[in-house]
Amino acid sequence: MTYYAFDSLLLWEGWLSPAYVGVDQQGLIQYLAQTPPAAPETPIQAVKGAALPGFQNAHSHAFQYGMAGIAEQHAPGARDDFWSWREAMYACAETFTPAQNERVATTLYRHLLRNGYTSVVEFHYLHHDPTGRPYAHLAEMGERLVAAARTAGIKLTLVPVFYQKGDFGQAPAPRQRRFISATPDTYFDLLAASSRAVAHYDKARLGFGVHSLRAVAATDVLATFAQGPKNLPFHLHAAEQTAEVERSLAHLGARPVEWLLDNLPLSERFHLVHCTHLTPAETTRLAQSGAHVVLCPGTEGNLGDGIFPLVAFAEAGGRWSIGTDSHISLNPLEDLRWLDYGQRLTHRRRNTFADGATTLVGTTFFAGLAAAGRSANNYFALGQPLDAVVYDLAQPLLAQAGPAHLLPAIVYTADPSAILGTLVDGQWAYQQSEN
Repeated sequence: MTYYAFDSLLLWEGWLSPAYVGVDQQGLIQYLAQTPPAAPETPIQAVKGAALPGFQNAHSHAFQYGMAGIAEQHAPGARDDFWSWREAMYACAETFTPAQNERVATTLYRHLLRNGYTSVVEFHYLHHDPTGRPYAHLAEMGERLVAAARTAGIKLTLVPVFYQKGDFGQAPAPRQRRFISATPDTYFDLLAASSRAVAHYDKARLGFGVHSLRAVAATDVLATFAQGPKNLPFHLHAAEQTAEVERSLAHLGARPVEWLLDNLPLSERFHLVHCTHLTPAETTRLAQSGAHVVLCPGTEGNLGDGIFPLVAFAEAGGRWSIGTDSHISLNPLEDLRWLDYGQRLTHRRRNTFADGATTLVGTTFFAGLAAAGRSANNYFALGQPLDAVVYDLAQPLLAQAGPAHLLPAIVYTADPSAILGTLVDGQWAYQQSEN
């Protein structure tokens, strides 16, 4: 057993202060109390900080970390949006070797740990070699992501996604050739190889899905879900751009989320990324379906996508997680703040939620776990892994907060410099003293 003594530890019902936690060799919590164990087998490690549950990154394209910040210069008078940014992304994707993919992903995953993430869901579509030919090992690029996660020490859910078309009804463009699986059967071959790849790392899991309605024929979207695994989370992009919505109306006769609601049995297994452009009816129906939305405020803001109707979605009972997507921003607290601030600016009021910090941390934690194919009964509990990010209570704004305001002080004022360390399965994956 390994024992820790935290100044405070966040439970669903509130702060446990002090908090004594004992974990076994698998990193599972076997002791959790406000008092120390009577006769600990090993010395108790004192941690002068407040432990929050590790943040769950529900949407990542690791290779795009290799272009973060390099698509920000615009010619005078030019209109730049998602579609022009996408051309820079394609140029980046064309250059990546398997070794480069692993190297960039390792750097990214280490940075995620330093910022408090303990798990990442990799929405993976950079599958083939630069000519579009599958590697001899079908999941070569995915296996490199698994290797990167193992090196960094972060938990990974690999979601190899089906990418078939260039747009609604259009053949893929040459610059998309590395992404393409022509049929559901070839996609399922890739998924099977990816399943073998995640078996090499005990902190890795598998998900599946399609890139989007614009990237897979509608009949094949239905077939992929119907014929796919019955126990894995299903991910896809939807309604990120107004042009996407317009093309969906023209090609399918329905808006993207409307079509999904009408044609698939949406449930808590579904994780729809972005969903920026929804009608009020879609917002309510999506919330009531039980499907989760994955919001990526850093990327959505960077691309000028728009603002998700979070207040209406939450009022209808909707659940959402967060992701770093293109990795222009890696700070989960910044993304939580901008989820709230976007709504405050839209509605011109401060009380988006009665208790914003509690709502944002709680919703994104449990929905993020679901996106990763995991579950929990509390932030920390007996039998659960000790995955935590620890904030330094000597930081002036945290020191003055007091227990009643500590969580809001962390969420609304802290940054990664306040992090003492990140624990994954009861072991330090990052400690501030390392730098």
